[in-house]
Amino acid sequence: MIDLDELEKTNDSELIMLYREDDEDAKNMLFYKYKFIIDILIKKYQHWLNALKIDFQELYSECTVGFSDALYCFQEDKDSSLPTFITLCIERRISGIIRKYSRDKYKVLQDTYSLDFIYDDSNGSLIETISDEYHHDPLKNMAEEEEYNELIFKIKKELTKKEYEVFVLKSRGFDYQEIARILNKNPKQIDNSIQRIKTKIKNILNAK
Repeated sequence: MIDLDELEKTNDSELIMLYREDDEDAKNMLFYKYKFIIDILIKKYQHWLNALKIDFQELYSECTVGFSDALYCFQEDKDSSLPTFITLCIERRISGIIRKYSRDKYKVLQDTYSLDFIYDDSNGSLIETISDEYHHDPLKNMAEEEEYNELIFKIKKELTKKEYEVFVLKSRGFDYQEIARILNKNPKQIDNSIQRIKTKIKNILNAK
């Protein structure tokens, strides 16, 4: 049984150091402390998981791999706190499994419907329809990506470290209550941070 008092007193940095030395107690403590992040992310992606009929055990296994990745790769001098970094690493694993299941589902559809066969009176094949609908100009995409990266750089420069953490989580679809739980803050504090972030971003956009 994990001692909650001991858990509260133990520094995350010490626990991570012990974890990397294969200390089982440190591993259990960190998982106990931050396993709620897995629950938040599974709930966030529940629609996708149901739609693609993703096996829960496979998904949970991917989440624990992401959790372990975060603990091994985390660096305190970076922009993210440990819970934020854990969140992003687990989300990356979930995104990967969603892509895998999406590709498998697409392959089934591709095997069922020939992309070259003309299905309606438009005299166009399915592949032509898809190409027309999703055609993008590579040069335009490159310009948009450069503009986006420049905007993110300006935002990061304008926000405090804590505000930027909130911004990263908010931009990835988490609501203020989820962000508050991940960052162990009062929801009202996070809501106020979001309002400040919006004001700063609005000023950046107006200055362009």
